[in-house]
Amino acid sequence: MTRTSTDKAHSSFFSRPAVRRLVPFVLITVIALIFVFENRTSVEIRLLVPMVTMPLWGALLIAWALGMLACVFTVRRRSNRRRPG
Repeated sequence: MTRTSTDKAHSSFFSRPAVRRLVPFVLITVIALIFVFENRTSVEIRLLVPMVTMPLWGALLIAWALGMLACVFTVRRRSNRRRPG
């Protein structure tokens, strides 16, 4: 039996573009979270004026979350720019 144009070609899971973009993100996130949770000592952090004592993992997690938000806003802004309006 021959294939027609309506048959979907079977592609492997890792050859899909969305998966190829997601895999590096997941790997970097896992490595970053391991690094964050391995640093459990308390540190003093200056937030402009006040000194705050908190676990290092909390400060690293906050910095990581702010970085992820910056990436989301950058990607969203870049994708909006490409659309003809």
